[in-house]
Amino acid sequence: MKRRPPRGITGGTLAIALIAMTIVVMLALVKVYLSNRIYSESRTINNLSTEVAALKEENSLLKLHVQKLKYKINIADTLFSLDDDAPEAPKGEARQ
Repeated sequence: MKRRPPRGITGGTLAIALIAMTIVVMLALVKVYLSNRIYSESRTINNLSTEVAALKEENSLLKLHVQKLKYKINIADTLFSLDDDAPEAPKGEARQ
């Protein structure tokens, strides 16, 4: 008797199909996971970039404020030193 070729799906064909589907699903899950991680990291980077820009602007404003205070102190020191150099008025008279 001749053996007839099997019809339909054999066990080996089913196993190969399941292995292939498992590999495809695993690769898809890895791709989705990596895409989500990249998206999350890019949002974090964007938030940090915004904070850096705000802090740089605040730093420049603070430097400007420090320069204004230094100028004010220099002017005040000059005025006080001018007052110290003025001749003393006699005790009964007010200085003009």
